[in-house]
Amino acid sequence: MFSLGSSHNYHFYRKSCDMRKSFNGLSGLVKNELNREPTSGDVFVFLNRNRTHLKLLHWERGGFVLYYKRLERGSFTPPVIKEDQTSFTWPQLVLMIEGITVEKSVQKLRYS
Repeated sequence: MFSLGSSHNYHFYRKSCDMRKSFNGLSGLVKNELNREPTSGDVFVFLNRNRTHLKLLHWERGGFVLYYKRLERGSFTPPVIKEDQTSFTWPQLVLMIEGITVEKSVQKLRYS
C-alpha cells in the first residue's frame, strides 16, 4: 500500500542516479552524499540521467520500501528547491510524479 503523505519529509538527490541501485546502494547515497540517516523515516527521491525513471526510498517499521516509476514517454521535472537544500514538500512530489508544471503560483497566508 502506498503510505506516503504530507506528514513525511522529502529529500531530493540532485545528481543522476544509477537505477540498478536498490535498497543498499540508495541507502549508501543517502548516508554518504546527503548526510542523512536512511532509517529516519524521511523519503529520498532519485532520478536517472534522462529523468525517465524515479525511485523513492522510505523506511517504515520493519524495513525499507522502494517505490519505482518508469515513464514510457516524457520525463520528470525535478522540484524547484534552493541550491544548498535537498528538502521539498509533498505537493511538489505529487506535481513531479503527475507531470504537472506550475508556471505561476501564489502562496496565500494561513493562520495557525
